[in-house]
Parts: sequence; C-alpha cells; structure tokens
Amino acid sequence: MAYSTRMAAALSGATAGQIRHWRYDTGHGPVLVPELASRPRALYSFRDVLALRAVVYLRREVSLQKVRTALGTLRGFGELEHLSSYSLATEGDTIVLVTERGGIDLVKKPGQVLLATMAEILEPFSTRPGVVVPRLFQPRRHLTVDPRTQGGVPVIAGTRVPYDVVAELVEDGITPDRVADYYPAVGPEAARDAVDFALYVDSFGQGAQAV
Repeated sequence: MAYSTRMAAALSGATAGQIRHWRYDTGHGPVLVPELASRPRALYSFRDVLALRAVVYLRREVSLQKVRTALGTLRGFGELEHLSSYSLATEGDTIVLVTERGGIDLVKKPGQVLLATMAEILEPFSTRPGVVVPRLFQPRRHLTVDPRTQGGVPVIAGTRVPYDVVAELVEDGITPDRVADYYPAVGPEAARDAVDFALYVDSFGQGAQAV
C-alpha cells in the first residue's frame, strides 16, 4: 500500500508541510523518511503513518527538537528498526523508550514512565483547540481503514468502495440519497461521511506551511 503525502498527513494529524520537513536531517537525523519512496513523489507506508501519528501524539507534550534528539539517541544506541516498532512515551518534558526492563530516557535523565500506548495513539486525540485527529481504523462512523483493503485507502464500512469515489459523485451533483443508485451498499449517511472526510483530507493540502 502507498499513501500520498496528503493522505499520510490526514491519517496521522501532521500537516503535509510538517511531514515534508520531517524528512530532512537538521543535526539529529530526519524524523521519518518515507519507507516506499522519497522522489520524485513521496509515498508513505502504513507503518510510516503509524510512526507519524506517534510523533504527532508525542508533540502534544514535548517539542519537535526533543523528538529529534530522542530519535538521534535511538540511532546512537544502534536501534535502526522502523520507528513504528518502538514504544515511546512522554515523562514530563522528556521522551522515554519503553522496554520490557523499564524506561530509558532518550533526552535528559531516567524518570517515571508515563506510557503512551499504541491503543491511545490509534484512538482520536486533539493536537490543538478545534483540531482532532480521527480514529485511525475508523476515521468516520461509516468509513474504515484496513491495510488489506484497497491499499489502505479509507473505504465505506463493509465495502471496498473508496471514500473519494463517493465524495466525487456527490461533488458532481449526485445527492447522498442517490449514491445507492451507483453503489447499492452505500447509504446516505455513509455518503455524507465520505464527503466530510474528503473535506478533512483537503484541509491537509500540499501547500501547507512546514512547522
């Protein structure tokens, strides 16, 4: 499966500008380089989306500089697995690598671990007032994300119909009540969810400024 920069941004909560910026080394190494392709067009894997989502979650409590420092420390330890393979947590204003033997401070000094579990990262969370990153596997009530279905593109729940196909029908003038004429399994509420999610994805436009 391959996600464009915009879709990776929408599913992770980062802006398109942010994840472009995070590909570059500013002293401690990049935050995340797309696993599938960087040029001429960046393509992100599902593991990349999980990792980006974790970074966005951590940044609610700590600065990007500390995230970069923590990742640089990981690389210094010889830890070269994909970022999604690690359990990272915030403890005060530092970042901790959570292991079976306890927590390893990656920025300052050892401390009590406040575990940010993967379950929490997959659920909705707020990044700033008025902005909520949706549930990863169910970004809308009638939409689901499954890496095994349509390459991980959000689809109408219970179907293989991509959300954007439905949204484009409505944009072309087909009312949500009539979408079922084209896709019998897609009800009006599901069509409205597809349109709403399409608007959400559009808000992560390619021209967004890096932060």
